[in-house]
Amino acid sequence: MSTVVSEIRKDYLYNLMLKGQRADGRTFNGYRPISIEKNVVQKAEGSALVKLGKTQVLVGVKIQPGEPFADTPNRGVIITNAELVPLASPSFEPGPPNEFGIELARLVDRGVRESKSLDLDSLCIVPGEKVWIVFIDVHILDDCGNIMDASSLGAIAALLTATVPAKKFGLGEDYPLPVNDIPIATTAVVFGGVTMFDPDVDEESIADTKLTVITRADGSICGMQKSGTGVLTQDEIYRIVDIACENGKEIREKFLES
Repeated sequence: MSTVVSEIRKDYLYNLMLKGQRADGRTFNGYRPISIEKNVVQKAEGSALVKLGKTQVLVGVKIQPGEPFADTPNRGVIITNAELVPLASPSFEPGPPNEFGIELARLVDRGVRESKSLDLDSLCIVPGEKVWIVFIDVHILDDCGNIMDASSLGAIAALLTATVPAKKFGLGEDYPLPVNDIPIATTAVVFGGVTMFDPDVDEESIADTKLTVITRADGSICGMQKSGTGVLTQDEIYRIVDIACENGKEIREKFLES
């Protein structure tokens, strides 16, 4: 029965697509409504609840002193984890992170790390001995599509609110976490030769290919992630990147640079 329903839904979405339409009335490049609520977890150093349509993601940031990595003795550490809450989606199961959870955490981590949005050098306390470790914990509360973008947006929003708890550990006065850039992840799916941004869960389920592009505030690209079995042409990639830069700029200015 589920296969029949899936085929019926696929045909419905495909016929809409041929008319230049989407099920919720958006344009192919348009995003669902976005809201960001900051400082929602009082015990965290920073936090944010992101709603992207009906998708909900909670991100918390914890900061504590610890040992640096051997190959970067004078730099702070970023550790990113993603928890796929079983109630958020029928495809999420209890237990250790699955392949998708690991991919999600890596994407969020890459956006923060490769954009150099955190000044890790400034998070060194004692060179070679003690640095600040920044834990970014992503919790998917409701997966109604495009948790990649929602998670990345939640991570940078939480980091922007975070305070380094120096006083708690006898290391001076508290101070804002140094954030130098605001990376934005923008995801598109390709189905039947048509590209749609911010896919909902139905559009994701029928798409051949998904491409996430992470951009810095200056419009440069700091990360890309492709999934799915489909093949993208060079022109399709260029088009997705161009639109991703525009969407990223709009999201950044509207929600995070105020």
